[in-house]
Amino acid sequence: MLLLLAPIGAPRTSRGRGARPCGTLARVVQASESMSDAPELLAAVAAGDQDAFARLYDQLERPVFGTCVGVLRDPDHAAEVAQEVWVEVWRTAERFDAARGSARTWVVTLAHRRAVDRVRSVQAQRDRDQRVLDESGERPFDVVADEVETMLEQVRVRECLQTLTETQHRAVTLAYYGGKTYREVAEALGAALPTVKSRIRDGLLRLKDCLGVVA
Repeated sequence: MLLLLAPIGAPRTSRGRGARPCGTLARVVQASESMSDAPELLAAVAAGDQDAFARLYDQLERPVFGTCVGVLRDPDHAAEVAQEVWVEVWRTAERFDAARGSARTWVVTLAHRRAVDRVRSVQAQRDRDQRVLDESGERPFDVVADEVETMLEQVRVRECLQTLTETQHRAVTLAYYGGKTYREVAEALGAALPTVKSRIRDGLLRLKDCLGVVA
């Protein structure tokens, strides 16, 4: 039998039962009164009463959805699981035992259990995917592509470094690969600071041209 469930959190019509009381106190009283007939509604649902199912859904959709969100932390996934919960309620309503707890507790427990099952299922799938990835020795395409691109860039830089003069090569290498300041490079090369700055500037300009970098 096809069950047509309204989207979680969607506005409700009065279903011909008259306007609902207004005000916070009135809503609390109404909720308390409606909960009292939940066991009877579940019994009617077990007998295939669709109207009883719709009324039960009206009463408990928010706690069911709230429970799912609390476990899954994702409204979209929670809405999917909540719909599954209501299908389960329709199919298994005859299992409800009033002697073991309230109708609300029974339905919310179903919601919590199914939400936890979804979390475990998703995690299990992730673990399986990771094991397959680890066993295959493969890595995600983006990671491999980035590494290849970095390697190619390093090769190009090394090739372009060979186009520099010996003094430019030493100055640039000390500054950018040795992590030294201009003054430390000058001391290492035994050259004047202005001379070192000029060598590094000219060397970088030459590298830029070799690598095809557009300013």
